[in-house]
Amino acid sequence: MTAARSPLSILLPPAGVDRSAWLLLAARSLRGICDGFVAVLLPAYLLSLGFGKLTVGLIGTATLLGSAVATIVVGLLGSHYPQRALLLFAAALMAATGLAFGFLSSLWPLLVVAFVGTLNPGSGDVSLFLPLEHARLAESASGDARTALFARYSLVGGVSAALGALFAGFPDWMSAHAGVSARFAMRGMFIIYAITGLVVFLLYLRLPKRLAHTASVRASLGPSRGIVIRLALLFSVDAFAGGLLVNSLLALWLIQRFGFTLASAGQFFFWSGLLSAGSQLAAAPIARRIGLLNTMVFTHIPSSVCLIAAAFTPTLPLTLVLLLVRSALSQLDVPTRSAYVMSVVTPPERPAAASFTAVPRSLAAAVAPAIAGALLGAGWLAAPLVACGTLKIAYDLTVLAAFRHIRPDGGSS
Repeated sequence: MTAARSPLSILLPPAGVDRSAWLLLAARSLRGICDGFVAVLLPAYLLSLGFGKLTVGLIGTATLLGSAVATIVVGLLGSHYPQRALLLFAAALMAATGLAFGFLSSLWPLLVVAFVGTLNPGSGDVSLFLPLEHARLAESASGDARTALFARYSLVGGVSAALGALFAGFPDWMSAHAGVSARFAMRGMFIIYAITGLVVFLLYLRLPKRLAHTASVRASLGPSRGIVIRLALLFSVDAFAGGLLVNSLLALWLIQRFGFTLASAGQFFFWSGLLSAGSQLAAAPIARRIGLLNTMVFTHIPSSVCLIAAAFTPTLPLTLVLLLVRSALSQLDVPTRSAYVMSVVTPPERPAAASFTAVPRSLAAAVAPAIAGALLGAGWLAAPLVACGTLKIAYDLTVLAAFRHIRPDGGSS
């Protein structure tokens, strides 16, 4: 039986890819588990510390703003230092972030740690890891194999985040059955986050050493500058919209509108995450048939329509159905978008392109959680969902019009 038929093949790279890529996939799976439970726990944890809904948004804003700064640094300096060393630094920072959130209780220290650390309030991957792992993955494959690798990378992250969301109910279970306060148990979950950072560090240690690309890789963009700038501007609109409803804020919305417990929210995000991750299996074959760009756009618009409808549905079951349908469609653009960016720039520009398309996304998304938190705190529950869906539809139509004639290196767009 081949590795591709094994149940464990989800942790292995597809055919035609450098086998060392499995280390990045394994690290992504571990980080995904932590991202899954942190995104659900974070609003409840902050509320238990006595903070309001606006604080949940402010922490999300600090996290995404810090991610933008980190990706700027990678874009400017990443080609001068070995990627392996930068990945090891990111893993150490993850461990420090978990320890800090596990022991700190004051707002300003938590905001600082959120800014400099690796905390992820949403389902997608942000922080210092994103451009580093994308650049390393892009070197491991080309053409259709690259698209399949990015799809596998996103799938592993999505499945892991879904599983992690189930662990968000653990503090409630500990409180009910072990006599441990929910706040103490939630602090323990951040310690688990820190320990996972150390395990990721050990995985990165096994990556083959490669020299820094100072002689062959640009620290800035070259002939693809115009394409990357246009993509970055459009991606920022999509990111701002997504920032209005990162998982932490969606969990807060469910808690506020329907009285969800941590366990209920964790179960919802488990199924939501599984649908998002499972749908990405179809990303590569769909992209081969209709192109990367068309896959990005025409799977994204229906998900936004479902989100807008969910803002106005009167019953919980119908709301959950719409949100789950949205989850099944909304992430199909993630691996295709990553592969598209890597395919329309020259190989020496890939690290810079990964960073400079991520930077505006993080900056734009950073503004949104604070705005959404303020809207939720003011009782305008439908506003974040409607704004998110409307902006995403506008982004999809614009990116299709602007890039439909540009062909990536792997085929038609």
